[in-house]
Formats: sequence, C-alpha cells, structure tokens
Amino acid sequence: MAVEDEESPRSPEAKLGMQVEDLWDVQEPQLSPTEKLNACFESIPVSAFPLSPQSNFIEIRSDSSLGEAVKVLAHNGMLSALVVDVEAAQDASWIERYIGIVEFAGIVVWILQQSEKMENKRETGDFSWDDGVGPAIAAAAASGMSSPRFRSKHPDSPTSATSGDFFETLTSSDLYKNTKVRDISGAFRWAPFLALQETNSFLTMLLLLSKYRMKSIPIVDSSEGRIDNVVTQSAVIHMLGECAGLPWFERWGSSELSELGLPLTKPSHIVKVHEDDPVLQAFKLMRQKGVGGVPVIGAKNKPVGNISIRDIQYLLLTPEIYREYRSITAKDFLTALGRHNGMVMTCGRHDTLKEVIAKLDSMKIQRVYVIDEEGNLEGVVTLRDIISRLVHEPRGYFGDFFDGVLPLPANTRV
Repeated sequence: MAVEDEESPRSPEAKLGMQVEDLWDVQEPQLSPTEKLNACFESIPVSAFPLSPQSNFIEIRSDSSLGEAVKVLAHNGMLSALVVDVEAAQDASWIERYIGIVEFAGIVVWILQQSEKMENKRETGDFSWDDGVGPAIAAAAASGMSSPRFRSKHPDSPTSATSGDFFETLTSSDLYKNTKVRDISGAFRWAPFLALQETNSFLTMLLLLSKYRMKSIPIVDSSEGRIDNVVTQSAVIHMLGECAGLPWFERWGSSELSELGLPLTKPSHIVKVHEDDPVLQAFKLMRQKGVGGVPVIGAKNKPVGNISIRDIQYLLLTPEIYREYRSITAKDFLTALGRHNGMVMTCGRHDTLKEVIAKLDSMKIQRVYVIDEEGNLEGVVTLRDIISRLVHEPRGYFGDFFDGVLPLPANTRV
C-alpha cells in the first residue's frame, strides 16, 4: 500500500486523470476511443475540476469606469474579471448578480474603435462635439493615432504616425474616466454570461471551451449563489499535461498532429502581419477575424514573433513604448517587449500531441505555429484545437441549453 501511495499522482489534475483512467476501464469494449473518452468526461462533474486560487479571478462592479477597471486588472495582474451588477438585490440569484466577463483586451479595443469612428467622421466632415467624446479624445485621435486603414489610404498624412501622447491624452479624457464597464458590452470578446452549475459534466465544459469558442467558464456554487471557480482553456491544457504517463492519455497524446487533422488552418488562410506593418494592424486583424493572436512574418517569410490579443494591454500600461518610437511597427513592438526573433513557439506536423501540450503548458502560451523543414509557416494549433480533438459533440447533446443565450448579439463571439 505504501508503494501505491508513493507512486500515485500528487497533483489534483493528475488525480483527475486517474479518475478518467478508472472510468475508461469500465466502458463498453465496442466503443471507439473517442466514444470512451466522451463517456468518461460525461461521468465527471465540473465540480471535480481543481479550484483556481481565489486570486485567479476577481470581480468588478458594473458601475466602475474603464479607468478604474484597468487599474484593478493591472494591480491584480489579471486579464479579465467577472462583472457584478450593482443594481442586483442583496439576495439575488447568481443569474441576476453577474452580468458578464469584461476583458482587458475588450476595453482597449473598444477605445481603439472610438478613435476610428471619430476619424471616419472627420474624413466625411460629419464630426460633432456633441458625439459624447469630448475635446480631449477628439484632439488625441486627430493628432496622435489613426487607424491602420486610414494610414494605408493616406501614407503622407501627419496622423500616419503613432505617438505616446495619444494614450496619455486618452487616459486623461472624460470618455475614459466616465464610461462604465456595463456600457461596453458588445466590445471585442465580450460574450453573453454563460456559467455552469457544479453538476454539469466535464464533457459540457470541454465542448464549450472548444467547439463553442469560450475562453473561460465560471462554475457556480448554487447553494451560495456565487462563482466558486473559473475554468480556462489554459487550465484544461495544464490538466492534460499533468496526465502524461497515464494509459488513456498516452493512447490519445501519442498521435501526431497530422494524424488528428491538425493544423486546421491552411497556410493561405493564416491571419498574419509582416514585421514592418503597424502593430495596430495586428490588433485590428484580430478583431476583424475573431482570432486571439497573429504571427509576425520576417524578411525571409519566416515567423519571427507572435502578437497576442493579450499584448494589447501594453498600449495602456506601457505608453513609453510609444514615446520611444515615432511610428511603431510590429517589429518595434516585439523588440520593445524583448520578443523579436525569440518568443515564437513552433512545431512540426509530425510532432505528437503530448509534445505540443507540454510546450504550451510549460510556456503558458495560447498557440504554437506549425512550420515545415525549411521553417516556412504551415499553420497554427491553438488550445481550442487541442481540446476539440479530445471530445466530440453527440447529436442533440445540448438540447435547449442555449435558449436565451444564442443567437448572440451582432459582432459577439462565445
């Protein structure tokens, strides 16, 4: 018995993997491996997922200004927070208490959208001080930063340069100080608030994190009416990494990417920027194409870096980046962050899934780029892609689960 205890996995994630192994052994022999995994995960409630440290998720009041929200997120080192409805009654249910999740990226992209709207109005002569933006932000948009689209049409315009004064002026503007968190619903990656009860299954959670493109899922303690855990794609990948060595994981994880149909994206469809493109073009493409990151392509058509939507925080938190450069390109941006020709994680089509999972988990990154023998970009594999290869959605599985949630508002993704 002492030997068994010594050899048993110690991390909560590995113990969860052992539970999957025990369930695998009792599945019907005629089931396919994927069907067995589906059955295993359907038998495990989401309450079994290891709890995130309390510091890993925070709450922000719905009447907080964008400036206050940014300060709270930055102080806690967080990229997103649960939004609590301040108008909810003291004894409100969790459905009434929470109105959604706001992300750092959503705040910054919303700000960029406002500047772009003002530029369009200036171009058409339709600008008015009554648009609710105030002189400060209008002046900033006029003299500091214009959209990538405007710069490409007017390369000789004085506004084709990006200066640090824009964000300094913007963050002191009434718009930034007075706009409330509740006012920016519909901004990039703001999704309908969709939480799971503790009794919902692992399979439901995994499908939401993969096929239904959710980045994180709050888990509700129904007895307390509060969120007691938040499960992210990254947390699931970490759990899978901790399962290395278990028979069920080795059977699945030993498959090569190409055997599992990965990467999903063809080379011609990869959303990317070149190192001399304005860095704002990278963030604009992410918003337009609904992706969380883009590779930066160098002179030899090889990936030299990666810009993630999470990097957009530096536009607010590190304005000295902009003071240092008159016109900041993707290359300049990565160099300022110490990541040019460095932090770009790659793999090959013949790498195994468990090798890729180990890379993603150890580096705490969201995607890995697939290259050929010459280093040319062939595709990208994301956390969502990996989870999607773990389970599949049975016909009619969700039933009326999304009633009242889908269809989504325009320009919104779950």
